[in-house]
Amino acid sequence: MLNFVSIILGAMIGSFLNVCIYRLPKEESVVKPGSHCPKCHTPIRFYDNIPILSYILLKGKCRHCQASISIQYPIVEAITALSSLFLFKTYGLTWSYIYYFLFVAALIAITVIDLHHQIIPDVISLPGIVMGVLGSFIIPQITYWNSLIGMLAGGGSLFLVATGYQWLFKREGMGGGDVKLLAMIGAFLGWKAIILTILLSSLIGSVIGIMVMLIKGKDFKYAIPFGPFLAIGAVISLVWGEELIAWYLFMNQ
Repeated sequence: MLNFVSIILGAMIGSFLNVCIYRLPKEESVVKPGSHCPKCHTPIRFYDNIPILSYILLKGKCRHCQASISIQYPIVEAITALSSLFLFKTYGLTWSYIYYFLFVAALIAITVIDLHHQIIPDVISLPGIVMGVLGSFIIPQITYWNSLIGMLAGGGSLFLVATGYQWLFKREGMGGGDVKLLAMIGAFLGWKAIILTILLSSLIGSVIGIMVMLIKGKDFKYAIPFGPFLAIGAVISLVWGEELIAWYLFMNQ
């Protein structure tokens, strides 16, 4: 029953994340007005606003104007629901579950927003930094010193990289949003995870970047957002970080 409740909770949070993803880049309130169709602006009734299920029953269309609803909505809800279930089965009904679920939920919203708009809203990352540090006083997985060092190491290291790149090439290569995001990741996961997150995100980003260049051609100059790769690296570090570090140390004995 509790596993099922964690899925429902995750889907509900995922539905709210969709609101944040749509409204935050427009600097609109995520509270008012209530959920409505982005095409005809008709308020969505509660029975048409059930995560995942309503999308299936309505066949991906607005009940009133029949405009198509993006597949992003049920995907975000499903990913958030599965994340909630996984973290609940890992940590149980504890503060750690709430702490890491909020972290992953923030990463999901940041990833989709960055993919669409190439921005990482401060309204997510900055409160996330504070929440990560404060939460370290409660949960046993990370100490507050580890959290503080992780925050400084994450934000500081990426700030130096961004500043150095701009100085060398006279153009911005990495935005301030990425710096704040890595500071948030460090606050939640600690300094060891920062090293692993940077390595993983750089590796994954390089592979994806090369693939896109090969597909689009050598003249491809689209700026690929780095935030989603940082988020992927952070989730891998959260789930398998200790195992990966232990494996690396074993292989280099």
